[in-house]
Amino acid sequence: MAEHRTMQRGALLDAARALLSEGGTEALTFPALAERTGLARSSVYEYFRSRAAVVEELCAVDFPVWAAEVQAAMERAETPQQKIEAYVRQQLALVGDRRHRAVVAISAGELDAGAREKIRAAHGGLIGMVGEALVGLGHEQPRLAAMLLQSVVDAAVRRIELGVEDPQRITEAAVVMVLRGVSG
Repeated sequence: MAEHRTMQRGALLDAARALLSEGGTEALTFPALAERTGLARSSVYEYFRSRAAVVEELCAVDFPVWAAEVQAAMERAETPQQKIEAYVRQQLALVGDRRHRAVVAISAGELDAGAREKIRAAHGGLIGMVGEALVGLGHEQPRLAAMLLQSVVDAAVRRIELGVEDPQRITEAAVVMVLRGVSG
């Protein structure tokens, strides 16, 4: 029985990723989850109490995987500049990934304070990784620089998601902006 529940929970999370990827947070509804999984809507409520709970669990499952991919890309780089470039490029390369879409959807204001705090803590790990590279560059305010750098990445993510410009062009512009910014 427990294995069956785990499979259904996994199917609900997969359906949620697909819905978020296709239509953003508005597409993530319990009727849509029920339809995608073939479960009754009442069954969906047995697994999750709210849309925010679905998104929170997606983040708990997907964010560490996503962050590990960013970290691995940074570890393959040798110099602090290359690490920073890898940080930017890997995050932007993951934009089309369904797991990333779910992570981006967390900015929806419907999450409770506890969920937002968990996500901020996880995001802090990413900021910490790039902060170390900034320390390696001799940056005087690595934490502030890391947060500003992440803001450039977040803005590039939003531009890519709009789908009106070439993602590669956005990525190159973000990399140039970040590397010039942290070198000064």
